[in-house]
Amino acid sequence: MTRVIVDVMLKPEILDPQGQAIARALPRLGFSGVSAVRQGKRFELELDGPADEAALADVRKMAETLLANTVIEDYVVRVEG
Repeated sequence: MTRVIVDVMLKPEILDPQGQAIARALPRLGFSGVSAVRQGKRFELELDGPADEAALADVRKMAETLLANTVIEDYVVRVEG
């Protein structure tokens, strides 16, 4: 089995209200030194076989079709381990 990670983040030019809310809450909770926060999503996929180019192409297709809204989000696919 192979684990593949898909990290999805809003594109830099897209406003991230959840990230801004987190950034505003951190000082109230006693945390300092954070100037900005961007919130994203992480998907962990367990593949039955190896993470060869065909499998990774399928994962990228999954990301573009279901996991990410490519109009406003970017994604990165990586093999863990």
